[in-house]
Order: sequence, then C-alpha cells, then structure tokens
Amino acid sequence: MLNNVKVVLVGTSHSGNIGSAARAMKVMGLSNLVLVDPQCSVDEQTLALAAGAADIAENATVVDTLSEAVADCALVVGSSARSRTLEWPMLEPRECGQKFVAEGQDSPVALVFGRERTGLTNEELQTCHYHVCIPANPEYSSLNLAMAVQTLSYEIRMAYLDNEHSQYQVQEQVEYPRHKELEMFFTHLEKVAKDTQFISEEQPGKVMNKLRRLFNRARPEAQELNILRGVLTAVEKRISRDS
Repeated sequence: MLNNVKVVLVGTSHSGNIGSAARAMKVMGLSNLVLVDPQCSVDEQTLALAAGAADIAENATVVDTLSEAVADCALVVGSSARSRTLEWPMLEPRECGQKFVAEGQDSPVALVFGRERTGLTNEELQTCHYHVCIPANPEYSSLNLAMAVQTLSYEIRMAYLDNEHSQYQVQEQVEYPRHKELEMFFTHLEKVAKDTQFISEEQPGKVMNKLRRLFNRARPEAQELNILRGVLTAVEKRISRDS
C-alpha cells in the first residue's frame, strides 16, 4: 500500500529541501516522489541532504502541473494552513493517515505540499479532495517543508502498521474515480449548468467552486460518478431535442 502513496512537491525552490523530503519519506517507507514545476534541480546539495535516500530524489518524477501529477489518483490531500477565504473539507493528520490506508490499497493516492514561502495556490488547493493542517503551536507554527513531509508520512506509516496488525482487515474496497475522471465530470457539469442558464457564461467561477467543494466533500464513488455523468448526458439530449 505504501508504494501507492505519492508525495508531491509543488514549485520547490531549494534543492536541499528535495533531498530532506526524500529522506523523510524513506524513513517512513515511502518512495514515490513527484516534483511539479520545480524551480531547482536535483544537485549535490539534494543528494547530501538526502543522505541514504538519494535514490528517491534521483528517481523522482518531474511534471509541469499538479493536475498531471495526480491524474491517476483516487485521493488527493493538500497540506495547508486553515483558510478563511477558501473553506474546504479538512482532515487532522491522524485522519489523513487513516484515509490514505483505507483508499490507497488498490489505487494511487497523493499528499501534496506547496512552495516553501507561499504554499499552494487556491486553484491548486481546489484540486484536492481534502486539506490537512498540522496543529502546531499557534505561537510558533513555522514548519519547514521536510518537517511537514516527515510529520504526515509518519501518520501514514502508523495507520498502515495499525491496519497490518489488526485482525479486522478491510473486506471491501470502495472504488473512487481518479482525479482526471473527476475533472471530466466538473467540465461536463459546468457545460450543462451554462447550457441550462443555471450559471452565467461570464461568471461561472463562484458557483463552480462551491459545487467542487460539495462533490469533493461527498466523495462520490466511481459508479456514482458514472450515474451523475449519465444524468448530465440525459439533460443535454433533452435540451437538444427541445431546441
């Protein structure tokens, strides 16, 4: 299951942080590192700080966008401070670890970390099903990238070990849609919402953001998403017939 966990670093600007994150991952049994639009390369500083985890840094997958990084993932969780401007389903670190074990048995799952100074953009945060916030000391909540990776990787490993040691194994795995399938649904939903004049062509963003939040919170299963796509297709056919 741990092999299904992607640790995704977005826009990393310091090469040493890639090495430190790789080391944090390997200590907890994670090996799948993805770099999104890195602002630095894997260099000598990376390998020095990776210590015995240089293989993870050197074998990291490099992609241009977050959507590309998580296209095949059934669960995407972004590390973020709690935001008053973007309300989104939140997880505690322990809940995050448990969700990764529950949903990562048969499908890739992704833990996303943002830029060292500015974190993830609102658009990137909306790519995630959940956000996770590490409850650090509010008077000094400064966590560097490697610390955050280490903390959440630890929670995933502990949940994994609890599941391995439990006499009650999960009997039935729920199949969730991959990120790219969910994005296709949102594109379809926005098109139908515009065609029916539920939302305006000029300002679709605010309503669509709320709909994204709704469906991310509801976590429709793959079969349920297919039903919703079928409903949208039926609406399109009716509109076409009546026009």
